[in-house]
Amino acid sequence: MFKQTVLLTGAAGFIGSNFVRYLFDKYPDYRIVVYDALTYAGSLDNIPRKIRDSERFEFVYGSVCNGAQVMAAMRDATIVVHFAAETHVTRSIYDAADFLQTDVIGTANMVGAAHDAPHLERFIHISTSEVYGSIRPGLDTMDEDHPLEPCSPYASAKAGADRIVYSYWKTYGLPAVIVRPFNNYGPRQHLEKVIPRFITSALRDEPLTVHGDGLASRDWVHVDDTARALDLIMHAPLGAVVGEVFNVATGIDTSISEIADLVLELMNKPKSLLSSIGQRPGQVDKHLGDARKIRNLLGWFPTVTLSDGLERTIAWYSTHQDFWERMLWMRKIKIRTAAGTEFH
Repeated sequence: MFKQTVLLTGAAGFIGSNFVRYLFDKYPDYRIVVYDALTYAGSLDNIPRKIRDSERFEFVYGSVCNGAQVMAAMRDATIVVHFAAETHVTRSIYDAADFLQTDVIGTANMVGAAHDAPHLERFIHISTSEVYGSIRPGLDTMDEDHPLEPCSPYASAKAGADRIVYSYWKTYGLPAVIVRPFNNYGPRQHLEKVIPRFITSALRDEPLTVHGDGLASRDWVHVDDTARALDLIMHAPLGAVVGEVFNVATGIDTSISEIADLVLELMNKPKSLLSSIGQRPGQVDKHLGDARKIRNLLGWFPTVTLSDGLERTIAWYSTHQDFWERMLWMRKIKIRTAAGTEFH
């Protein structure tokens, strides 16, 4: 009945839920299975009711840390896209154990089950540009051969997951592809990330806090462009992508301070809302991606400019106040019960 059964782990979260919407609209003959533990960053509300009620959609509640659950969820999958991970740098500094468990052990469970899955055609692992650390001195950009020099427990856990997936391709011939998106932003992103935090702070006329001097820069990719990249990787000939690593990047870096200025300008808010706080541990100085490989092999290139993407993201958060007000309420509880520790 269905041409493909696509298993998406962690797809009640930010990038995953946006990709669910993309797949559902573009491929009416695909069955979509979302496997998610619904931690603080994931919610079924991120997936529209029309999708959840469709016969083409199934939700399976479970953790990637549970090997038996993973094997059961993967039984009918033809394509796996593995998003599930703990992803917040500062949280990882204060509590690394969850990151190691979910990102490393969870990924080991995933590839172990994938190796035995009877129908699997390809396994797409969503890594991150954070595995590179800061750009090496003397280099203009980070290509897929840039050394892996993670700067935080989160990035180290993702680097471990990245290499576990590679090893299963190398050792067992798992049809795996590794994708390293640079800094994604867009609708339905948790407020622990800087762009939605800036936008919602500006909406409430509260300070936009910038760590240190604000000169740390990132390569910002709109989530819609990432969805297009994953689509191309899902449907490329196996021989073109299996065993490969692909950056998803724009090749343009913008500092945190410049992002804050752009948000304030686009929202017609005063510069007086800018505020500086202490430097964050594990900070990466600069991320700037080289995406020539995915462009040359698959024809992908970014289509959403930063200014347009920020305008669209601001518009979404401005009209979805219920989405982020719940997070603010939970964040206040966290702060009250964490002896004054506040995560940014």
